Amino acid sequence: MVDSSNARVPIEPQRVDAPLTSSAVLLTLTLTDAPDAAERVREVLGALADVTKNVAFRDLSASLACTVGIGSDAWDAVTGAPRPAHLHPFREVRGSVHRAPGTPGDVLLHIRADRRDLCYELERQLLGLFGDAVEVADETVGFRYFDVRDLLGFVDGTANPVGPALPAATIIGEEDPAGVGGSYLVVQKYVHDLAAWKGLTTEQQEAILGRTKSDNIELDDAAAPDQKAHKTLTTITDDEGVEHDILRDNMPFGSPGRGEFGTYFIGYARELWVIERMLERMFIGDPPGKHDRLLDFSTALTGGVFFVPSASLLETFGD
Repeated sequence: MVDSSNARVPIEPQRVDAPLTSSAVLLTLTLTDAPDAAERVREVLGALADVTKNVAFRDLSASLACTVGIGSDAWDAVTGAPRPAHLHPFREVRGSVHRAPGTPGDVLLHIRADRRDLCYELERQLLGLFGDAVEVADETVGFRYFDVRDLLGFVDGTANPVGPALPAATIIGEEDPAGVGGSYLVVQKYVHDLAAWKGLTTEQQEAILGRTKSDNIELDDAAAPDQKAHKTLTTITDDEGVEHDILRDNMPFGSPGRGEFGTYFIGYARELWVIERMLERMFIGDPPGKHDRLLDFSTALTGGVFFVPSASLLETFGD
């Protein structure tokens, strides 16, 4: 007979692996100075699963999901839980030409569905529950563009892990008891100079990205050994030669009427250093001074680091 008092309760992660959908809302919030702001945010996050379920039932086939991340500055006050081992604010990366800025953010809501109205309704209800406990620092509405392409015309997210490799790359294990079942989340909002980009030939664009545009085939860097392509700079291996993956849920966003065209970078990782190394290689260069040429056409406006606690921990917030 099993002694249930010693049985381990399984820890359920949040839906980090939710499928890529046709619509998404990325909502960055900061806590206000309201006396009960942290407590109210905690209560709302504790009810997140129920609120999401109440909206999702209208169309279960639309794959509505909401993943929440909590920033370093708000973690202690909102959660009251031990801090994940590597949680810290976004560290600005400044190269000789481009920089990746860090911007304010205490809570990040990643809402996604195959129906825009469900994303809207969940966002509306959650903001109503938060009330004056939060302010909106950034709201970005993303959409799927053709066959999962970015607005530069290239397929995005090709290198994402699949199968058992997906949780292995995104969900923290026993190596960090305070973070087990969670994930690190890094977000950046990039805007593109499409006029300048379209001034390049297809071959020049492909050399910058490291993939062919029409059929998404990887190109060899040997043709330009002194200037690495984007796909090479964002491929991270450790000192033992082991490659480390992350999950990219990037979404295009924009408005032709406002002349705004961009990509919202969404990276989930088991190890935060992997994404930080990517940004260093992109903005500083490898070798230093040889930055990612994609940055000559894409400017980072925001940057935030969040920790995605397990769904099991979120449920305790409502106790």
